[in-house]
Amino acid sequence: MGEPILKIKDLHYTYGNGTPALNRINADIYEGEKIAVIGSNGAGKSTFFLNANGVLTPDRGEISYRGVIINKKNLKELRKNIGIVFQDADNQIIASTVMAEVGFGPMNLKLPKEEVLRRVEEALTYMNIQDFRDRPPHYLSGGEKKRVSIADIIAMKSEIIIFDEPTAGLDPLNTQILEAVLDKIGSEGKTILVSTHDVDFVYRWAERAIVFSQGKIIADGPPLKIFQNEEILKQANLKRPTLMEVYELLVEKHLLEDTKAYPVSTQAFKEMLRNM
Repeated sequence: MGEPILKIKDLHYTYGNGTPALNRINADIYEGEKIAVIGSNGAGKSTFFLNANGVLTPDRGEISYRGVIINKKNLKELRKNIGIVFQDADNQIIASTVMAEVGFGPMNLKLPKEEVLRRVEEALTYMNIQDFRDRPPHYLSGGEKKRVSIADIIAMKSEIIIFDEPTAGLDPLNTQILEAVLDKIGSEGKTILVSTHDVDFVYRWAERAIVFSQGKIIADGPPLKIFQNEEILKQANLKRPTLMEVYELLVEKHLLEDTKAYPVSTQAFKEMLRNM
């Protein structure tokens, strides 16, 4: 797979009140990966993200981006290339109009005005929110705010995009729109990390799952392998995806041949039934 784009080695982080949040975190993130970060609330997922993109500073450990160890002098390089879309869009949005909001990041990069405007237009078009350009973002719906917060990161041209619980509070239609955006970003070769409690989404979308429990990584691998491991599921308070359970139930009842070719989407499941 070559060299990792982001390497995290022996990372430790403790909050100011003495609560340990991360303990000996090691992870290699490769270019173009679609990674789900899963585990129960308080397992360390968000703290891991905030350390990975330089918002928080680890107590000890090492973060390398494209082979260069990150320190105070080059921290801006990490923040420029690793964008994070927060769970609550209101925590991210600061400007009075959508256009100013999306242009805030590129402006901070000290880019020429023409380049900033070009990036803003590209990001608005990418997220299909051109009609919102002059509207105050705080008056938009939850789904619309989420699209604006993603446009913020698109305009920064970040190489790695982190989504912290992106579907939280979204209705089914906006969840579907978001998933289409994730697929689009992934098809362009961007590296994506998504934390979520939606195991069905993880099962159909992710190529790799990293499981957190009590500030540690307890599993890292293909989602199917992780969801087949009862011990890991119990330790991380996770349930198995619905399609996986349906497949195994049909095999158990001898209604389906056990080919081990687990369908990961309803479309794949329909095709499997059609070919029986």
